[in-house]
Amino acid sequence: MTEIAAPSVFETVESEVRSYCRAWPVVFERAAGSRLYDEDGRPYLDFFAGAGSLNYGHNNPVLKRALLDYLADDGITHGLDMSTTAKRAFLETFRGTVLEPRALPYKVMFPGPTGTNAVEAALKLARKVTGRQTVVSFTNAFHGMSLGSLAVTGNAAKRAGAGVPLHHAARMPFDDYLDGQVTDFLWFERLLDDAGSGLDHPAAVIVETVQGEGGINVARAEWLRALAELCRRHEMLLIVDDIQMGCGRTGDFFSFEEAGITPDIVTLSKSISGYGLPMSLCLFRPELDLWEPGEHNGTFRGNNPAFVTATAALDAYWRDDALRRRTLGRADRMERALLDLCGDDEGTGLAVRGRGLVWGLEFADGERAEAVCRRAFETGLLLETSGPRGEVVKLLPPLTATDDELDEGLGILARSVRHAALRRAA
Repeated sequence: MTEIAAPSVFETVESEVRSYCRAWPVVFERAAGSRLYDEDGRPYLDFFAGAGSLNYGHNNPVLKRALLDYLADDGITHGLDMSTTAKRAFLETFRGTVLEPRALPYKVMFPGPTGTNAVEAALKLARKVTGRQTVVSFTNAFHGMSLGSLAVTGNAAKRAGAGVPLHHAARMPFDDYLDGQVTDFLWFERLLDDAGSGLDHPAAVIVETVQGEGGINVARAEWLRALAELCRRHEMLLIVDDIQMGCGRTGDFFSFEEAGITPDIVTLSKSISGYGLPMSLCLFRPELDLWEPGEHNGTFRGNNPAFVTATAALDAYWRDDALRRRTLGRADRMERALLDLCGDDEGTGLAVRGRGLVWGLEFADGERAEAVCRRAFETGLLLETSGPRGEVVKLLPPLTATDDELDEGLGILARSVRHAALRRAA
């Protein structure tokens, strides 16, 4: 008689809302560098990197040493927005390694522990500064799961979870959404210029330079420059959501640097702490700093252990441009491998897009993309899907992955694509 396994505590106690554990049905126990290990000791190469929160890998030894030393010395853990030595060290290092070398005059706000906290702060600030309510976002955008962030998010399923109408937002087509058949911003500018369009003068425009959850849609540098100019001419604030693509994911520390623009407001989270600890920033031009004390706050906006690991990450990786150059070199390596994979799979409509170390492999449908990710997991590689129909296999390896690890992951991906194609044909 076959013995039926008892339901796990995850099934009996944890909410049905859990998701990643359904795609990767093992219990993970430890992690180091580019790999996770389940409780049976089996390794998995990680091309997910905490959804972009682990740009420097798992348990990075330099960051871990700084954190352990800080905790051993009874450093402040919870500090609200009190001044602490850890916060001072982070602010001084962030100014010296990130802001000043790029001639960015931004003030730094700690809005709360997550990316959506930073987006909410950016939206509130834009509305406060301009006295206007509408914020323009783009098709297939994703900005977070709280109500304000959902209002400027495109994904229908995520928006439906709000349970209430999502107001004070307007949608415009992202770069190449109309396949190049319409001049960039023709519709947007016409609405702005027409008093009968029904579009209230927006307070701001929020944009991702690369839409991660939306399917690795990459905005061209010229499109971003035109958007920045459009915002300037129409007195709208430009918000760049760099939560997933910042901290070096596209090569430069900020993903908008390639376009040569200076946004009015920037949101950062995910890899800013460097260690996967909750932390987010809202950066903005000094003249926009109209907040009253406590007007936007949160109990966990002063995560001092995250300040410690963030400072260590900036010191270790952003005092020079070695990581940037390495990432850009690996971008070519990944693009070539993915294009070769598409060449091996002619007639199936595969497409490749990406920048730096974020890449997407688009399939004709979500079912096949899911099958590829499932097979990759079975053979030791963690991948997720993205895009409105889950049709894009998304690659986010740690920036610190070795060349051998990149080749290993790309090899598993190629075999998984072929395996899925054979199963489909059978």
